[in-house]
Amino acid sequence: MTIQEAQEQIDHWINTTGIRYFNELTNTAILMEEVGEVARIMARKYGEQSFKKSDEEVDLADEMADVLFVLICLANQTGIDLTKALEKNLEKKQIRDADRHRNNEKLK
Repeated sequence: MTIQEAQEQIDHWINTTGIRYFNELTNTAILMEEVGEVARIMARKYGEQSFKKSDEEVDLADEMADVLFVLICLANQTGIDLTKALEKNLEKKQIRDADRHRNNEKLK
């Protein structure tokens, strides 16, 4: 699936099954909640925190997909073509960081 296809499929789902988009502020709050869930898993799986009994069935991939879903909702609501935005962002990084990481002693 391309990013554009994802934007189209999510828009279709929202406007049929989901009835309508939550407003942008609500979706921003939901995005923060979803990012927090990813952070919680990361802190337990890769950090020093341990899982509680109730956390043992968590699915990192599903939580990341939740983040992507809400981010795509926000892009759709604000008229952002995420394919173009990502292409532009990668081009910016390519120019800005062409030698930055190669010359970073901390990465060697």
